[in-house]
Amino acid sequence: MQDEISDLRREAKERLASVNNLTELQSWRSATLGRQGAVTGLLRRLGELPPEQRPAAGREANALKRALEAAYEARHEELVRRERRRAWRAARLDVTLPGRAPSLGRLHPVTRTLREMKAAFARLGFQVYEGPEVEQDRYNFTLLNMPPHHPARDMHDTFYTTRPGLLLRTHTSPNQVRVMEKLRPPIRVVVPGKVYRYENPDPSHDWMFYQMEGLAVGRGITLGDLLGTIREFAHQVFGPDRRIRFRCDYFPYVEPGLDTAVSCMLCRGAGCRLCGGTGWLEAIPGGMVHPQVLANCGIDPDRYTGFAFGAGPDRIAALKYGIDDIRRFYGNDLRFLEQFC
Repeated sequence: MQDEISDLRREAKERLASVNNLTELQSWRSATLGRQGAVTGLLRRLGELPPEQRPAAGREANALKRALEAAYEARHEELVRRERRRAWRAARLDVTLPGRAPSLGRLHPVTRTLREMKAAFARLGFQVYEGPEVEQDRYNFTLLNMPPHHPARDMHDTFYTTRPGLLLRTHTSPNQVRVMEKLRPPIRVVVPGKVYRYENPDPSHDWMFYQMEGLAVGRGITLGDLLGTIREFAHQVFGPDRRIRFRCDYFPYVEPGLDTAVSCMLCRGAGCRLCGGTGWLEAIPGGMVHPQVLANCGIDPDRYTGFAFGAGPDRIAALKYGIDDIRRFYGNDLRFLEQFC
């Protein structure tokens, strides 16, 4: 009888697994556990066994009955939930209604900021140029007054490729060099794009970010032209009430160099994690193009002068929208990005 019990257990569970509705389930219960069912018939036949076999066979048969009853209850709950879902869907479905229009995507906040910046510089007479993200060392460093072993290279934590002389650009300044090699003054361009640096991410830094650098070269260009351009751009993007601070700074490809910071919109100067507690956020560093850089590009520094600057769209977007951590822009969290739709 032990073999018979095992066969009945297997067959009953196989039939139960094929049950797809409550009517079929009730038929299975009657055929398996009902008064005329297979398990009931098995229990009635225990009395036909020799007395010494009856206790073990009885335990096996009762265990079978309990297992099949538990399997019936679990399948019953599952089918009830399924029927309720079907009824709910049928009640909500109206096939006469027009279909739902697919949702449309929106511009990423950094993309939106980039377009606003391009438009602002276009109003100031600048053209847009783009260049490669995988760059030659010559354009990324050497022609920008940073020859091999120059200590200023340590300011750029660089991703180098396995091919000598190739790297992921650390700034968009190489595009300025390419423009100066191809065009003759007067030149007025902005060069946007992604840049890469091997840095530890924090609320105001990331290993990949955007830059939009600008360049103007011509006769009689002065530092005052640079200050006026930066001030006008900042007022167009942030509004006329935004405070701007200029300080001296060092960059090997400009002389003199300056750091431009704007007052933090998030904390309004009180200090927060985005501005590092200073109340100011560096946004547009720049300076007068170093004469050696002009000469490297075939432009006579005795006849022409120029200025260059670099604006950070990620930081500008953080300032515009009051975001305390630029890493949120690239976290792909729809709950965050949908706020800008």
